[in-house]
Amino acid sequence: MDTATSHETGRIGYRDAVPEDVPVLVPLVESAYRGDSSRVGWTTEADILQGQRTDAEGVAAVITDPRSRLMVVERDGEVVACCQLEHRGEAAYFGMFAVRPELQGAGLGKRIIAEAERRVRELWDVREMHMTVISVREELIAWYERRGYRRTGRTTPFPYGDERFGVPQRDDLEFELLVKPLV
Repeated sequence: MDTATSHETGRIGYRDAVPEDVPVLVPLVESAYRGDSSRVGWTTEADILQGQRTDAEGVAAVITDPRSRLMVVERDGEVVACCQLEHRGEAAYFGMFAVRPELQGAGLGKRIIAEAERRVRELWDVREMHMTVISVREELIAWYERRGYRRTGRTTPFPYGDERFGVPQRDDLEFELLVKPLV
């Protein structure tokens, strides 16, 4: 496990998830995006999507996919965040990013995304990091732009009718591709 210490966040460690982590990771992801608990943080989607964000099968699929890593972030031995890293040719995909709501806004997310970018360069020697963000999430997109990601204008439809991705509360949802060069 790689570790670093910061007086603001405690001792931080990074590791790849294992199947035994699924029961901890599913509620972590849910708490960062959905329901009243997500409203403590600023990354909530509770006003635009209800229902689930992910499930045990989805998290397990990322963990067991040979092209992916689910990076677990621990603070003082407790799981506090995670993110998906997937090898896609010349690029890596960044997704399923979740930080416990009560820890959001203190700089932990910046550290995690920097570590994720470092890891994909080291693991796969990729030139870009890609991610998709729901296009109406302007505050979240602005946060990623401050980290060097740029909007591409390339969108894909939201999977309306597939409740594995949540129950939309509005009819204008789509995903926009954000890209950052990793040079």
